[in-house]
Amino acid sequence: MLKRAHSIVAVVVGLLLLLLLNLPPGASSRLKLALGGIFLPLLGLSSASHSFVDAASYQMLPRSTLVAEVRRLEQENAALRVESALGAEAIAENQRLRAQLGSVPRGAWRPRLARVVGRDATTWWRTCLIDYGSRDGAAVNQPVVTAQGLVGRIATVGHSHSHVALVGDASCGVAVLVSETRDHGIVAGGQATTDTGVVEMTTFQQTPGVLAGHTVLTSGEGGVFPKGLVVGTVLDARPARSGLFTSARVRLGANLNRLEEVWVLAP
Repeated sequence: MLKRAHSIVAVVVGLLLLLLLNLPPGASSRLKLALGGIFLPLLGLSSASHSFVDAASYQMLPRSTLVAEVRRLEQENAALRVESALGAEAIAENQRLRAQLGSVPRGAWRPRLARVVGRDATTWWRTCLIDYGSRDGAAVNQPVVTAQGLVGRIATVGHSHSHVALVGDASCGVAVLVSETRDHGIVAGGQATTDTGVVEMTTFQQTPGVLAGHTVLTSGEGGVFPKGLVVGTVLDARPARSGLFTSARVRLGANLNRLEEVWVLAP
């Protein structure tokens, strides 16, 4: 009797398979959708049961384990934030270097990138330390610039580092030229106030044509700085007491208080 029932079931299954194989494409698709609709709730029930089991398992974990997991996730999140910040800083540095490289003088000068790695607390507005020394080709009097303008010159050289005398320092006089009037002068140290980004310029003769807003460039005289580097912009000008020359306050183009990367011009 049992064998007969199995035979009947086998025959019925065989007939159903033949029927499915001979169905038109449209009818076959509809049948598949119908069967999927029947079994879909069962699949959903299985997924929900797994989620319930996962939630229940977390509830069964001891509190110390959960706290440790939360701390691990917090540390991982903090590490990701640090990596994101480093990535943003790297992008910003890349943008700064691209902007600066576009303004470095061409020709006989070979610009060499250096980073500011130290400032003296007592003379921070007059000198800085860069990671560029004799091993890199550094030499005394090599000009130091940024995209915005002149920074100064190398004053002393070590094996791996050099001290830079900034514009306005007593040891960093600069021969200058007013671009609009072609009047020559000098930016001498000692009386400069580079902590505020302003230096004093004195022309070699009385020049009433020098006005606020005029651009001050290096003149190329003296053999230290190449001609045409931006020094800054005239804030105001006035006749000197003797009446023989003109004094002017010049706002430096380079922000000496925020130096991070500079270019050393090697001959």
